[in-house]
Amino acid sequence: MKKILFFLSCGWIFLTLSGCSSTTEAETSAEKDSDNTLVVYSPNPEDLIEEIIPAFEEKYGIKVDLVQASTGELFKKAESEKEAPVADVIFGGSYALFSSNENLFEPYISQENDQIIPEYQNETGFYTPYTLDVSVIIANSSLTKGIKIEGYNDLLNPKLKGKIATADPSNASSAFAQLTNMLVDQGGYENEQAWTYVKNLFTLVDGKIASSSSNVYKAVADGEMAVGLTYEDPALKLLNDGADVKVIYPKEGTVFLPGNAAIVKNAKHMENAKKFIDFLLSQEIQDKLGTETTIRPIRKNAKTNKNMKAMTEINIATEDSDYVIKNKSAILKKYNDIFTDIQSKK
Repeated sequence: MKKILFFLSCGWIFLTLSGCSSTTEAETSAEKDSDNTLVVYSPNPEDLIEEIIPAFEEKYGIKVDLVQASTGELFKKAESEKEAPVADVIFGGSYALFSSNENLFEPYISQENDQIIPEYQNETGFYTPYTLDVSVIIANSSLTKGIKIEGYNDLLNPKLKGKIATADPSNASSAFAQLTNMLVDQGGYENEQAWTYVKNLFTLVDGKIASSSSNVYKAVADGEMAVGLTYEDPALKLLNDGADVKVIYPKEGTVFLPGNAAIVKNAKHMENAKKFIDFLLSQEIQDKLGTETTIRPIRKNAKTNKNMKAMTEINIATEDSDYVIKNKSAILKKYNDIFTDIQSKK
């Protein structure tokens, strides 16, 4: 696996040598033209990359050129290259980004599609869900002793004022997912009662907004905060590592959002790209994700580790993704107006 940190290392070289992209393409042109190559753009974390890419290379004898950067940067790069695609696959990203960029992708439905949980099967024909991201509440067991926390409503406990960790929904995708999850649970995106809940909750947050998503779960694990609004993957990592925390799936309803992958339109290595999409959904990889990582698999019968609560034991809420995409700015404006009003009255 050859890694290219395009927007970090390459951007710096461009400033000093004015030739990074052409040099990179020249160095790998022979590989990209061969039949045993696949070019993958991915924003995914290192643990997910290391579980999937080497296994794919070993199974098929295909060399992967991996370009890593943020999701937004990679989509912009793919857009700029659409007349002469460099990437074969974009591996990772939200429904919102994929659905608003279908023109970048080649239609393909995996032969494994019918083995996926029905609600998350590829129905668009363009992008394939392969994992599930889950909004959870993480609680410090010692700091919440004697306080019942089973869902969002339990967070409106005056004892928790100033002890609830959250990032800014305007800047952190996990915090925005929490915001829309609680709106769904409390009556809907336009329901005034749901927005009253948001106001009451952020009154108890007391202005203590974490600077990043990672600071939320770290603050809870370190005993700086009692509870946090986070996502399943890092929360389960802490639990598996023996941290003094509990992972709570909101009893009012927990939203599961799929991570996606897609084949780039007119990809140079089309057959290899199809193999990669099928591989992501295979029993082998889905079991590997569920047992060797804390990333939730999407296959119906995939194995999971003991701390990953079965979906059959969780009250699942459904997000209207198309509505959220269309109205994201309006949702954030309403949240920011509420937060500003709370802060002005302190």
